[in-house]
Amino acid sequence: MSKLNRRTLLVAAGITAAVPRAVRAASDPFQLGVASGDPRPDGMVLWTRLAAAPLDADGGMGTRTVRVDWEIATDARFVNIVQTGRENAVPADGHSVHVEPRGLAPNAWYFYRFKADRHISPVGRTRTAPARGASVASLEFAFASCQHFEVGWYHAHRYITADNPDVVLFLGDYMYEKPSRQAHKVRRYVALNNEANTLSEYRIRYAQHHLDPDLKACHAAAPWLVVFDDHEVKNNWYGVRSAIPEQRRKDAFRAFWENMPLPKAMKPTSAAIKLYRRIEWGTLARFHMMDTRQHRNKQAPARDCGKVNSTTRTLTGPAQEQWLLDGLTARGSGWDFLGQQVFFAHRDYDGDPRTCDGNNDSWDGYRANRARIIQGWIDRTVRNPVVLTGDVHTHWANDLRLNRTGPIVGTELVTSSITSKGRNKPGGARNNPGLNFIGNHRGYVRVTVNAQQLTAEWTRLSSIQERDPAKVTMSVSRRYVVLDGQPGLTI
Repeated sequence: MSKLNRRTLLVAAGITAAVPRAVRAASDPFQLGVASGDPRPDGMVLWTRLAAAPLDADGGMGTRTVRVDWEIATDARFVNIVQTGRENAVPADGHSVHVEPRGLAPNAWYFYRFKADRHISPVGRTRTAPARGASVASLEFAFASCQHFEVGWYHAHRYITADNPDVVLFLGDYMYEKPSRQAHKVRRYVALNNEANTLSEYRIRYAQHHLDPDLKACHAAAPWLVVFDDHEVKNNWYGVRSAIPEQRRKDAFRAFWENMPLPKAMKPTSAAIKLYRRIEWGTLARFHMMDTRQHRNKQAPARDCGKVNSTTRTLTGPAQEQWLLDGLTARGSGWDFLGQQVFFAHRDYDGDPRTCDGNNDSWDGYRANRARIIQGWIDRTVRNPVVLTGDVHTHWANDLRLNRTGPIVGTELVTSSITSKGRNKPGGARNNPGLNFIGNHRGYVRVTVNAQQLTAEWTRLSSIQERDPAKVTMSVSRRYVVLDGQPGLTI
């Protein structure tokens, strides 16, 4: 199936013209919408979470197990249904449903929906990945991060939906565990104990996000690839030796899995979750989705050169580092995208490399780990390594080097935030010529890739405070190209 027109896309993104009005009552268990993720050549993950009263601790579903039927079709009105099935939504999983159909055609668009308690869900639109080894003409995707619920409206998601991407990446801070400190808030998290730290509280945080109509529509428009950063648990947390209680990490990971379109195999059974994974897109691209929180050492103190340069400190953990290098060794992909959370490029604030004054919550605090990965793709002659980054609430476009003065060996594209506040004067550009662009705007990055080049556009919203969509515009702040086999950004 080819890409679809805008009217059909809007149907897939949540318009319910094909669903009788009578079934969409106040007790509708599908108020949190639908989503899909992790596309494979023969399937993907389809998600929903039943919640008749989304902001109640139990979602209004009580302790009962609910039968959920699902359907996949090649058209938005489900005239040509190609697969059906049934799942049980159980209270232990927050009444979430993770369906993993198999046997679908590769590189094809589909529609899906769920049925439960005589209600029909909104229609979602999703797709399969191209077949392994298949030649692919192009790929279009968007990536975003950092969407504090209280400080702005999610206009960016409406524009991502309108872009009609093949896939959407979300690189962390999908929700925030605590209220914003900003004086002006456009809306508020429901009252909890100030900071979410139990399973029911994390579930309520996610439910508030899923109720947002723009975010809900974006989830329903295309498959997502998601990873978490820190705020899905607690600000600046690190690894298993963090001071965060084990039960809190277990609850946070469980709520993340329950509320994201993730495979059943990723369901956490302890205070750990296997987050990193790889998605292939024919011979054109690979997405290496990474985890830079769960396996890291504690952040080094400011200007502690001994620790930031230590060869034993790690951001990824040894197993994930080897997994990444093994994946980069494999041939047959034109573009390798490292979907990860924190700033990757060297960033020297004062111009003196002896001071180690970078952000130690980022890769600057784990320099040997970063050097091994960069050297790894150099040694493996990876054709087009591109790092995709969130976290910093500002747009950046970076050339990557093994060291500050070496040749350019890769590219980093950094997205600003959906809503979270950025710094008025982000530091680091003056003393780092490879940091080509900084934009303190709310927005996302959209990318178009073919065999010859990558084109990236950093978007800018006119406002996140204005509620009326008709009064909010989106523009392109900067556009760069990366040519095949030629690392570095060009205009």
